[in-house]
Amino acid sequence: APTIKAPGFATDDRRATRMAVDHLIALGHQRVGLAMGPMRMVPAQRKRSGYEDAMSESLPEEPLRIVETLYTYEGGVSAALHLLEQGCTGIVCSSDVMALGVVHGVRQTGRSVPHDVSVIGYDDSPLIPMTDPPLTTVRQPVESICRAAVSTLLAQLNGQRPADTEMLFAPDLIVRDSTAAAPID
Repeated sequence: APTIKAPGFATDDRRATRMAVDHLIALGHQRVGLAMGPMRMVPAQRKRSGYEDAMSESLPEEPLRIVETLYTYEGGVSAALHLLEQGCTGIVCSSDVMALGVVHGVRQTGRSVPHDVSVIGYDDSPLIPMTDPPLTTVRQPVESICRAAVSTLLAQLNGQRPADTEMLFAPDLIVRDSTAAAPID
């Protein structure tokens, strides 16, 4: 089969997860966990790298606390229970849906978000500001990615050869009410 040479357009997942972990560390969290999707997927690998970068730079003495699960609500509930067993007070999730599951899992153990555990999602899906609590999340720059893709396509239609590279776009951390200062031990 012929291969099509074309650039890729994606959110900088490594940077996104790093921003989320750094936010929790800035709030005083030390036991920070990562609830992520299957490692066979490139975005998951990048998110894990961002988590590892932030932890090794800021909290090198802390063990990595990572749960690999499905990008589902149930996966989030399960990840929460595993990460809470490891003492996590901050949990970064690979999707907003997982994060909602994590919030539910935290509540199942009698803890509250954000008083006992801070939770960060990923995507900033349209309904996320309306959740209880409104979720802190990483927003993907969808509009910028779409603009770049369209302008690249138009350039191709005008005979220009596109760069055969991946363009990574910087995400934004949207801070809402699911993150707070770490609880005092």
